[in-house]
Amino acid sequence: MGTRKGIKIIHLASTVWFILCTGYVFILALWQAGFNWLVIFSLSGYWALIITLLVSLYLFAVFRGASPVLSMEKEHPLTSTAYYMAFYVSTPFLGAVAGLLSMIGDTEVSSPLSRITMGTIIATFLTWVAVDPITGLLELLAPQPRRHRAERLAQARTQKQLEQENRKKMLARLSEQERENERLWKEAFATQAERLARLLASDENNFSKTAEQEAINIGVEAWTKGGLICMQYLRNMAAEIFKQQYGERQFVDYISAWWDGIGRWRNPSQILR
Repeated sequence: MGTRKGIKIIHLASTVWFILCTGYVFILALWQAGFNWLVIFSLSGYWALIITLLVSLYLFAVFRGASPVLSMEKEHPLTSTAYYMAFYVSTPFLGAVAGLLSMIGDTEVSSPLSRITMGTIIATFLTWVAVDPITGLLELLAPQPRRHRAERLAQARTQKQLEQENRKKMLARLSEQERENERLWKEAFATQAERLARLLASDENNFSKTAEQEAINIGVEAWTKGGLICMQYLRNMAAEIFKQQYGERQFVDYISAWWDGIGRWRNPSQILR
């Protein structure tokens, strides 16, 4: 645990150092190209924001080797070791040291900071972009890592197929349960559905508090036995009976108004207002 934490800290510090070196080179190139400091600071602000976002995503999604798992150790026996991870995350610092050492015996006058930043950028680019991916690919070419990877992918496919089959079975059970509920509701609420259809066929001027209360009682009973789905099924039953028995009359959905406020039932006309 202590080794992993140390690697995370070094990785974060080396990434920040690499970004600082890149920013220095970027600003230096703009200054040498003749841009004034106002333009340089303006461009640097935008690039600093973009780089911060990219680094945040990088540290979150591709935190190299910070949390090795068993599959990584088997498929990457070299790059998953603590020694390699320590080398990987400290590459920017090693590049800085290499850039500083390159000045020994060099008669050319140059800025130490320029040597350090260029050494950091070159070493980091070569290691993180070229050496590490190639090393990881070569590891997978070995017999044991290749066999373990094939087994892991096969297990993943099997697990995915199992989850799909379980999902299909669950949907089938839910569908069967829904059909069974509808059968029970059709038997239990046949009389209530016919009564609602007769209430819908009544003259609107003859609607009374007694009829409205009767419809409400039926809705409450449906809510108690099966919730919103049962109420919707009963309403559809009443509408179908109404159309069969009073096909010449226009269907007006008074049921939705009568049942408004029962459980989770809401009158669509009220929702649209």
